[in-house]
Amino acid sequence: MKLAFLLDPLHTLKAYKDSSVAMLRAAAHRGHALYAIAPDGLSWRGAGVMAKAARLTVRDSDDWFKVDDVVHCALADFDHVLVRTDPPFDAEYLYATQLLSLAAESGVKVWNAPQILRDWNEKLAIMRFSEWCVPTLISRDAEQLRVFAAEQGDVIIKPLDGMGGAGIFRVREDGLNLNSILEIMGNNGKRTLMMQRYIPAVRDGDKRVMLIGGKVVPWALARIPAAGETRANLAAGGTGVAMPLTEREQMIADQLAPLLWQKGVLLAGLDMIGGYLTEVNITSPTGMVEIFTQTGFDPADHLVKVLEQS
Repeated sequence: MKLAFLLDPLHTLKAYKDSSVAMLRAAAHRGHALYAIAPDGLSWRGAGVMAKAARLTVRDSDDWFKVDDVVHCALADFDHVLVRTDPPFDAEYLYATQLLSLAAESGVKVWNAPQILRDWNEKLAIMRFSEWCVPTLISRDAEQLRVFAAEQGDVIIKPLDGMGGAGIFRVREDGLNLNSILEIMGNNGKRTLMMQRYIPAVRDGDKRVMLIGGKVVPWALARIPAAGETRANLAAGGTGVAMPLTEREQMIADQLAPLLWQKGVLLAGLDMIGGYLTEVNITSPTGMVEIFTQTGFDPADHLVKVLEQS
């Protein structure tokens, strides 16, 4: 197969832990031709969506890639196109998904589907599954947010466009600094925020449950917060520990997996704390390397096998 990956700059990827690199290596091991497309490498000029694509040799060493050639070609020349650029979801990301939608409409297999990338913000997606969530408020009205915080007593405040734990605050029952946090994070009512009841079980791990091709990966990656830290994200200093899924985690994942696959989601990362669904990550879910290293189950290889059959 010819596989194209829409990626952030290759030199910025941390090969020792990056899931996109793990996918590229798995595909290389299985003999597929690999190409990288930068976000500014998409274009359209009447005859279809085109790409400036770098043909790659991918290795298992620290010096993990070599660009063999750069070609200008139609996206239709690839068997699959995988979108793996990180948030934030800005205007340029939106334009890229619109170009990718045009390609998908002409028959190009784009994963995850551009339409759902646009429609399913990773924080807001849980609104569709409120029965599995802790009390949550999404608003930019400071008074509503203050009332909700007082009702819940201990809350987490998140921006809707962040990743890796960036910009997340915890406010306890004393409400210390709540007004300042709302003013700064909410830009004085111009920015919508998410507020959720704090889940003490986060100390046991913010679990990433992967869905690949409509099936549930049998191991979750529990991100354990560092000492003195509320955020469990690996980018915020958390430690990743692979664990079997609990009965409730399995139940939630089993119900979401076929639904997301039907909507064109090849890879999703469900975030769960204490058995509650907190996010549905579909832009560039991570955790593959840690699961493989600790359990021997290789999510990246499994994903490539799904592509071979799709």
